[in-house]
Amino acid sequence: MHVALTGATGFLGLRLLRRLLDTHRSVTVLVHAGSGDALRRITRFFALTGVPESSLAELPRRLRVVETELERPGLGLSGRAFQELADGLGAIWHSAGSINLAGDLPELRRTNVEGTRHVLELAAAGRARPVVHHVSTAFVAGSRREGVAYEDELDDAYGFENAYERSKYEAEALIHAWSREHSRPVVVLRPSILVTDLPPHPELPSHPFQVVERILRDARSTADPGDRPRVRLVARPDGRLNLTQVDHAAEMMVRLAGRTPSGGVDTYHVVHDRDVPVPTIAALLERLVEVSIELVATKPDDPSALEALVDFYPGLTTYLTHRRRFDDTRVRALFGSSAASDRVDLDYLWSGLVPRGLVPAGPPPTAVSPSARHA
Repeated sequence: MHVALTGATGFLGLRLLRRLLDTHRSVTVLVHAGSGDALRRITRFFALTGVPESSLAELPRRLRVVETELERPGLGLSGRAFQELADGLGAIWHSAGSINLAGDLPELRRTNVEGTRHVLELAAAGRARPVVHHVSTAFVAGSRREGVAYEDELDDAYGFENAYERSKYEAEALIHAWSREHSRPVVVLRPSILVTDLPPHPELPSHPFQVVERILRDARSTADPGDRPRVRLVARPDGRLNLTQVDHAAEMMVRLAGRTPSGGVDTYHVVHDRDVPVPTIAALLERLVEVSIELVATKPDDPSALEALVDFYPGLTTYLTHRRRFDDTRVRALFGSSAASDRVDLDYLWSGLVPRGLVPAGPPPTAVSPSARHA
């Protein structure tokens, strides 16, 4: 079976590609037209993550790079090239998309909804009826902040925290409609927030917490460098976030794809079995940018300039008020204890955000900051 993968140069896509190459002789990577040398970036990631030289030398032979435009019908290809691509595939992995939490809905729809529509058109055109594996997000659960979010739920009744969540929900709704219309199977994979303990590197793609760290650092630069300014964040001290190791998530996704699909839409939560407490996140941010974080119930009436800058980015603090749990009973029933990821704690998160060997300032990495309290 020959497979195609979108988003192969992204944070998750690179790990998916590595796993797919473990089980397939070759992979077609669909990259954004004009985005640069995808093969070089893929090779560099593999080299930085310990792939042997002999395997690196085989990549040009095992990878076929096709430049596409997901936002355009036919992926921006000629009719003949589109049909030839479709007819050569036995499976399609759709991992590309925008994760801009501050993006506007029309922009996110072009990438996340219309991009999905055009990937489904590719699947429909293929003579071999390729199975679609769609990478969504557990956060299609929207603004529901309590209780349990189940895999078979797809409901907009609670609204959404941001346009990103809505665009991913709409993409899943599109998939359900397509599956019914064509009587075709689709595997939907919903990861939670993906993280790594691999130290940052200028040639590696960023992960979500690196983006948060940059936002806070930019905001922190407006304050006196000699101070340790207070930042009041709206959050629950008993809140929690589900953070999943990206390499484990990629492994689980490829294992799930190896199962025979039901014929309809099979949805799986690819999440961690233990949530990370919000005070741990606060302690991490304190150490990274040398601020004093205070968790408060409501927005302060007198925000400082620093707090106003932080609040300007809605994706930064929205999830600090969540306590819901993502049910993954189906995945655990299939794979047992091997479905469980290693622990994600303060040590792990610190390792993925700072250059190797940097000693943290402040309390030891396993402590929870005393300033992460509820006002």
